Amino acid sequence: MGGTPTLTRVESDGIFYYTDAALRERSGIVVAFSERAGGVSVAPYATLDLAAHTGDDPDCVAANRARFLEAVGLAALAARTTTAEQVHGSAVIEVAGDLVGAGARPGDTEHPPLPGVDALLTREQDVPLVLFFADCVPVVLVSESSRAVAVAHAGWRGALAGVCSKTAGALRSVCGDPHDLVAYIGPHIGVCCYEVGPAVVSQFDAMFATIPRASGRLDLAAAVAEDLDRAGIPKERQCHLGICTAHNTDRFYSYRAEGRTGRHAALAVVLSS
Repeated sequence: MGGTPTLTRVESDGIFYYTDAALRERSGIVVAFSERAGGVSVAPYATLDLAAHTGDDPDCVAANRARFLEAVGLAALAARTTTAEQVHGSAVIEVAGDLVGAGARPGDTEHPPLPGVDALLTREQDVPLVLFFADCVPVVLVSESSRAVAVAHAGWRGALAGVCSKTAGALRSVCGDPHDLVAYIGPHIGVCCYEVGPAVVSQFDAMFATIPRASGRLDLAAAVAEDLDRAGIPKERQCHLGICTAHNTDRFYSYRAEGRTGRHAALAVVLSS
């Protein structure tokens, strides 16, 4: 069981996303990173804005989520889709029971996204975990042997706090310490475009060997890769898409490049059949 993680771009009815088709075929586990085309939202959210917190029309976001799930073949699981508040922290929560479906419907105040959380994991079947991004690093972790998945949101604060290694540790803990974890890292702002102040760089330099002190730019991908490696997921079991969101605003959202804008998504789900 298991294989080298890979991501391939797929198109379905005008919706584009990256996925590992071999993983789905082997184990019934789906990972997907959406692009921004094919939705119904208007500027500045054009067009496949999937997040409910951007200021976009909730009906448009709901329609966009339905289109994305349909494209990925998960339309029947819309009500079980589970999201998080995403506060740029490192808290991880296991999704099960009453937590399933939190934030599934944009604007639903009775069942909002899970509060204070930036990473979700589950061993439950047919529960799509979905987080939203516009420059921060989307990370999906998979254990095929345990049929378990996790999704993490790593901005600079979360990366510095070790959200990726904490998510890997939490996934191992609930699954009985599997040693087959693989990581998929989606589109995010690249070192080419991510200018930060010296105070931020110095914090990363103190934590990560791969971050140079004398730099005005931050390589979040390097920090995430190092954090995952420390957590027992070496680079050969990491798949980095390597696309800069700020350089590719025709395909992805970028808060740095655009300001007010929408969000693309990272998704992971364990299918029952």
